[in-house]
Amino acid sequence: MLNFEFKNPTKIIFGKGEIKKVSKEIPTGAKVLVLYGAGSIKANGVYDQVMEALKGFEVLEFSGIPANPEYEVLMQALKVIKDEKVTYMLAVGGGSVIDGVKFLSAAALYDGDQPWDILTQNIRTEKGLPFASVLTLPATGSEMNSGAVITRKETQEKLAMGGPGLFPEFSILDPEVIKSIPKRQLVNGVTDAFTHVLEQYMTYPAGAHLQDRFAESILQTLIEVGPKVIENPGDYEAAANFMWSCTMALNGLIQKGVPTDWAVHAMGHELTALFGIDHARTLAIIAPSHYRYNFEAKKEKLAQYGQRVWGITSGSIDDIANAAIARTEDFFHSMEINTALSEYTDDYEGTAQKISKRFTERGWLGLGEHKTLSPSDVEKIVEMSY
Repeated sequence: MLNFEFKNPTKIIFGKGEIKKVSKEIPTGAKVLVLYGAGSIKANGVYDQVMEALKGFEVLEFSGIPANPEYEVLMQALKVIKDEKVTYMLAVGGGSVIDGVKFLSAAALYDGDQPWDILTQNIRTEKGLPFASVLTLPATGSEMNSGAVITRKETQEKLAMGGPGLFPEFSILDPEVIKSIPKRQLVNGVTDAFTHVLEQYMTYPAGAHLQDRFAESILQTLIEVGPKVIENPGDYEAAANFMWSCTMALNGLIQKGVPTDWAVHAMGHELTALFGIDHARTLAIIAPSHYRYNFEAKKEKLAQYGQRVWGITSGSIDDIANAAIARTEDFFHSMEINTALSEYTDDYEGTAQKISKRFTERGWLGLGEHKTLSPSDVEKIVEMSY
């Protein structure tokens, strides 16, 4: 097992009817900016619950944070924060809204002229404007981690940021909110969380037996409850296990003491930036090709995954590893997730070369757990994903 340090300061408040506890967690006298997306929280009752809980606070609102939090939109929110001297933010939404608020948390205290530099220059945020979240769409784990991904439409870029100053102070997770989520978003949530685990697990054996078991249990739970949630979002037990699995998939715990990959995300983000494809679906496009291309380096963990998660017991290590990749694709297909770029766009020619060129220009010359995947390798993996 590798050396590690672990600290996660986010307080989780989990269960039915817990949104009312917002008022007990935000400092008295805070000037609160509530941020959300297109307004679905007004249709499903979450907005009313939040506003009821915030009675007694001075409250402002900012709506319209898009599914991939867009820099120009967030800059409008930043102006509100500075003009109105906001002292606390509450993200009410899924990972996109929470990620957007994390950027605002960093940008509000940033000394430079261009907040986009936080992303392009990989500036680590040590202290941000305080914020919390009310989760409405399980998927990204952003409610209990310190990372975010922001899109800039102008340059067709999607870049990551983070730092210890970007943990939510608290997050409220009420599984009942899942009842109103459209099927497409639920499918995305299962796929996103599943792939988050694979990015931290599908590397090489590191003697971290407990971490492997943690990861495998999350994958098994998503395989079990994902279809139930998609079929019946009102199934509270399934919804609760789904929501908690998404949080545990990316709150930092399962990546401690083990090597991690994240090349699938790096490539997937480019597909979202270039084509607007849902984040989770870009991961499903890239992951199978990535594992096949890097088969020799990953086959021991692929075989372990095949045996422990999918119950594949017959054949050689190579046979089990190959079968595990196929079962993963089958799982995505069972949820009506396509796994080829050509199934999303006809305009895919040259995409691999464009992504490879971008990685070279950014200096991303060694991706993956071994830091050996070059832009040339990326080009081949993306081409395999057509």
